[in-house]
Amino acid sequence: MLDEFGDDSELDELLDPSRQFALVARAIAFIRTHARKQPTLEEIAAAVHLSPFYLQRLFSSWAGLSPKRFLQYLTKEHAKKVLTDSTDVFSVIAETGLSSTSRLHELMISTEALSPAEIRASGQGLVIDCGIGLSPFGPALAGWTARGLCHFTFCTGNEAEMLAELAALWPRASIKRNDEAARDLMATVFPSTPQRGRLHLLLRGTNFQIKVWEALIRSEPGKILSYGQLARQAATPKAQRAVGSALAANTIAYLIPCHRVIRESGEIGSYRWGSDRKMAMQAWEAGRNTTVINPLPVRSNRRLESR
Repeated sequence: MLDEFGDDSELDELLDPSRQFALVARAIAFIRTHARKQPTLEEIAAAVHLSPFYLQRLFSSWAGLSPKRFLQYLTKEHAKKVLTDSTDVFSVIAETGLSSTSRLHELMISTEALSPAEIRASGQGLVIDCGIGLSPFGPALAGWTARGLCHFTFCTGNEAEMLAELAALWPRASIKRNDEAARDLMATVFPSTPQRGRLHLLLRGTNFQIKVWEALIRSEPGKILSYGQLARQAATPKAQRAVGSALAANTIAYLIPCHRVIRESGEIGSYRWGSDRKMAMQAWEAGRNTTVINPLPVRSNRRLESR
């Protein structure tokens, strides 16, 4: 087999965060296509034009675990077992359960919902800064106001389409580009060294959607849950389909962690930013255990009238 990278300088280029997820995504796509054959490390490496050694290094750098352990999180059987064994998918990570406190990143998240009147105003009077930065899951577009983060999506198309989507959601807002600030934001959400962070989310949705999103924010990183479990946590046990619609309407990826929700059967299910990315995010969280989300009290003015 021919290696795509042949020396240490090329390996350093490979481990550049801007390239890691693209290679990981290719590996995951191959694994999903050939899941029944249970491909070996050598076969996966050949499919993405890397040597087994480089693939091992890539996963260790990106996910903090070996390819073999990483791959177990991508199987339907593993997902079903986690759902069955989980007695409390919304439990808080116990300090004694952390393998290394040096890898812990604590992110404090608070939320505030736009009132129906503000939603009808379509962003009139709002100034939204936006920019594209690199995340462990590829480039992402973030948008924020003085009141909080209102948009966070992964790049699945061209840049112009992503910016047009943001503008369509807030047609009367003044939108300004600020990639440097976006890069700083990525460092808060996905830190390379342990730190504490704080983010305030500005949510735009119905009462029900926001109830579901807030339940998701309380979920534990590294865990998965079914649509039914999420419906029960949102105090709407018979509304599984509506829960699915609420997840589809979410425009703040990762921080409102729709990627943690799968079908009761253990199947990965759909994801707005791609099922391969969804699987990668689940395994990355489970392997690294780097982030603890601590939800703060919601602003009391979050609903001024019903919708």
